[in-house]
Amino acid sequence: MEFSPNNLIFKTTTVLISFLLLGFSVYLFFSGHNSPGGGFIGGLGTAAALVLMYMAYGFKTVSKILPINYRVLTITGVLIAILSSAGSFLFGQPFLSHTFTYIHLPVLGELELATATIFDLGVYLTVVGIALTIILSIAQDRSSSEENASGKDIDSR
Repeated sequence: MEFSPNNLIFKTTTVLISFLLLGFSVYLFFSGHNSPGGGFIGGLGTAAALVLMYMAYGFKTVSKILPINYRVLTITGVLIAILSSAGSFLFGQPFLSHTFTYIHLPVLGELELATATIFDLGVYLTVVGIALTIILSIAQDRSSSEENASGKDIDSR
């Protein structure tokens, strides 16, 4: 899935753009329970940054750096979202009820802790896992069909 194998400018700018995308997606994730954003759009931003890195550096290189099984990441995200939502039953509240509190930290000051953030984390992980599973499956399927069309043996990868 390498977009441009020897393009130094593309690879160099990918580092900067991915860093900015990841930073912005983390911002969207944490601002989500108080304003527009959250786990879904933060997950899409992270997935976009990772896809850009796969395009610039190739599947093998990025997989060595980030050995993540995105299917397991998806299942983990779904479980976190379900468990955080069902946790309200322990306190006699309806399903998907969330609460929050404020704590004071010496350097950061007043900080809000919300159970909705845990739910958003599950959504975030699910979106990243599903998006990358789909995109990488399509890319690998395409590259294997291109190898078949060019006459290469699939097992020689």
